[in-house]
Amino acid sequence: MHKLTVCILVVLAGCCQMAFGQNNSEKIYTLPFELTDYNNLSVQVILNEKDTVHLMFHTAINDIELTEDAVKKLKSIKFDGTVNDVKSWGSATNESRFSKGNSVQIGAMKWENVLVWEDKNSGQHTDGKFGPNLFKDKAVEIDFEKKVIIVYSELPKKVKNYDKLKLTQQNNSMFLEATGQAKGTSFTNKFMIHSGYAGAVLFDDAFVSENKLDEKLKITGEKELKDSYGHVLKTKKALLPSFMIGNQKLTNVSVGFFSGTKLQQSISVLGGDVLKRFSIIFDAKREYIYLKLNSLKDVAYLNK
Repeated sequence: MHKLTVCILVVLAGCCQMAFGQNNSEKIYTLPFELTDYNNLSVQVILNEKDTVHLMFHTAINDIELTEDAVKKLKSIKFDGTVNDVKSWGSATNESRFSKGNSVQIGAMKWENVLVWEDKNSGQHTDGKFGPNLFKDKAVEIDFEKKVIIVYSELPKKVKNYDKLKLTQQNNSMFLEATGQAKGTSFTNKFMIHSGYAGAVLFDDAFVSENKLDEKLKITGEKELKDSYGHVLKTKKALLPSFMIGNQKLTNVSVGFFSGTKLQQSISVLGGDVLKRFSIIFDAKREYIYLKLNSLKDVAYLNK
């Protein structure tokens, strides 16, 4: 997530406009995606009516970002400047170029004057990522069974059949509460909804320490993660016997937590390997999330 001065945010990020006619307020837009082997939602996007890219729908960012490799292949992106204090998962600051005044089209939806950023990494087999801010003031459904994102002007009536949970906002990201259980002990925490993270659950350092999770959970291995700017982070993998999100229960969930340097993970994360097991609807103000387990609830967890 990018940290800019207030002036730049107001002038640049505030310029994005949807290029729709007056009759589109009641339309429902269905946007197909590919669910990759790494649990990422890959969406076809047209930039400036010239370049076609595949971007990951990333619920924990509010920008459009393109990888350096993707930018080299594009004809329509022209950069206007560089910011030197961009934050990422694995480092305090990074450098990133930005491009103003772009058009972005996904299916029948189109936006003008969009700010685009450059970074190093995205989900495997994607050229970058975009966040839910493109669907501002719209209800958004993610249907993993049909592999579509559905954008509504009003909350669909079918939410009455879903579990309704309160969302909280922190640094423009959405969080919900969930509860794990192991060795007769329950522990509740706040989790960032992070469709860009391929894994299932990632615990923050303080939560792991306070609940002694490294002692209560069965450790199954280690893996390396890379953030958007290439910084390597090592995690331990473990099994969580029970994980409750509202009234929805998952069992034997693959979880991770950072090892090595202390206090490098300040938030807990709910990733794609859990999210894909639900039908998900966000309300237009991002105050509530509606969840219902789907047919993917019992598929094997990612082992990559």
